[in-house]
Amino acid sequence: MKRSLLATLLLAAAALAQAQTLRIGLAEDPDVLDPTLARSFVGRIVFAAMCDKLVDVDEKLNIVPQLATSWEWSADHKSLTMKIRPGVTFQDGEKLDAAAVKYSIERHKTMPGSNRRGELAPVTSVDVLDPLTVRLNLSAPFAPLLAALADRAGMIVAPKAAAAEGDKFGAHPVCAGPYKFVERVAQDRITLERYDGYWNKGALHFDKIEYTPIPDATVRLANLKSGQLDFIERVAPSDIAALEKDKKLKVARITEIGYQGITINVGKSARAQANPLGRDARVREAFELALDRRGLAQVVMDNEATVGNQWVAPNSPYYAKNMPMPQRNVAKAKALLKAAGVEHPSFTLLTTTASDAQRLALVVQAMTRDAGFDVKIQAAEFATSLNMADKGDFDAYVLAWSGRADPDGNLFSFDGCKQPLNYAGYCDAETDKLLAESRTELDPAARKKTYEQIAARVLTTRPIVYLYHRNWLWAYNAKLSGVREIPDGLLRVTDLKMAP
Repeated sequence: MKRSLLATLLLAAAALAQAQTLRIGLAEDPDVLDPTLARSFVGRIVFAAMCDKLVDVDEKLNIVPQLATSWEWSADHKSLTMKIRPGVTFQDGEKLDAAAVKYSIERHKTMPGSNRRGELAPVTSVDVLDPLTVRLNLSAPFAPLLAALADRAGMIVAPKAAAAEGDKFGAHPVCAGPYKFVERVAQDRITLERYDGYWNKGALHFDKIEYTPIPDATVRLANLKSGQLDFIERVAPSDIAALEKDKKLKVARITEIGYQGITINVGKSARAQANPLGRDARVREAFELALDRRGLAQVVMDNEATVGNQWVAPNSPYYAKNMPMPQRNVAKAKALLKAAGVEHPSFTLLTTTASDAQRLALVVQAMTRDAGFDVKIQAAEFATSLNMADKGDFDAYVLAWSGRADPDGNLFSFDGCKQPLNYAGYCDAETDKLLAESRTELDPAARKKTYEQIAARVLTTRPIVYLYHRNWLWAYNAKLSGVREIPDGLLRVTDLKMAP
């Protein structure tokens, strides 16, 4: 009897210990865990548990307080004053105050290799008005600023730790979020531990969070079903119907604010001129006309996507209706290739090792063959593929963008001359002028007209061929509660609980 009771208690203790760790399966291994340098979507999932931002977005993409409790624009919209939450500390115990905010904003703007500088380009200076009040001064009104501060540009890092580590900060990041960094084993796991000094520690119900990168969606799902994981992101669309019938699991379906596209090297490196796709706009037009977007969405995403041809979805108020979605036209594609003098152009399509990206590459390869294209596929681990794109070591690249609450976040850094995420190498003076206008225009109707002018230039040059807007597909243990379905596709870990 005593032995039976002891065994029961031991099993209960083991179950409790297991429940104190939230295990999350990722579709890729993140790049560097430094919010200034980072650029991967999966990195943002980890940051959501580790690095609080000045503001956040809710389920309807409203801007809501986080490290800043309130904010106010000046009458001319050329400065933003923010009140910082009192009593907040970084995970090393350093106090988070207005001076720390100033440090992080300036680091985002000036650190070599920063991927935030374009997002904060109009911020000319930061003033500390008092220990808990900071003012961001702008060169001109900047409509996307709050949306930018709701992402990595608004993440505040510990000044002492960041200064000490320099460009190695990503190996030992220190922020002001609910969970602190413990360990990272590349391609294997990232472990975070609850920070007991967190300003909202009553919302934390796990001792640890462990992220495991598993590129194969089938393997990721198998780990969830076997109980090795509690939550997985980017479920294969073909698995959703069966999962919805599984009472041990729950499914979330969230329409993303980003896009799936193919970035084409039109000026990033010498490779742009080494193949006809990069050097001739007629060949890029033929490539787009050889694609059937609805067929792609059906085969690759099992219709868990909205087709589109722009950086925002067709239901967005900023969708440029003057540039409607092209329909597949193989005959016209062939005619364009003939006019360009390359009836059978060959190029290499770079893709990550993620299951959905590889499926997309294969379907694109098959579709464009009908028009005469010879597409070779090259697969690389995600962080490696980003480095290749950054160097211009590609012809075309299957790249998804997770999206931002303001359309500027889907456009400026990709199409502005020499911007950090402009993997295509696209640069056009008139487009740059229009992009600047779109950022300073506060009236939505006038801003939309500017976007229409941008679309007329960018969508005919085609540095990026936009294909569709995915549904974020999640699956998780039915005992896990508190999951919030926010369109940025990031899992908020506060208020998550696991029932016994």
